[in-house]
Amino acid sequence: EVPHATAVVVDRMRDREGGKLQVEATIYVERPGQKGIIIGKKGQMLKQIGIAARQEIEALLGEKVNLRLWVKVQKNWRSDPAFLKSIGYNAKELR
Repeated sequence: EVPHATAVVVDRMRDREGGKLQVEATIYVERPGQKGIIIGKKGQMLKQIGIAARQEIEALLGEKVNLRLWVKVQKNWRSDPAFLKSIGYNAKELR
């Protein structure tokens, strides 16, 4: 189960290497314990998340994708207007 205090930001989409579109994304959580949940035992949860996300992206774009994911802790990101703005949310629209 993925914590509800999770945000995903696509950091970069690069030209194709080896016939695949390169997508890099960061999963933000609010607490270190949530990071552990996302990564899972020996990285298995993050692997499952990555596989499912890659399949959805490929279906959406109609092309092969190489997806690289990172998990970072950003304390109280949901109540930080500057952070929300930096990841593309308008804090006024969230109210």
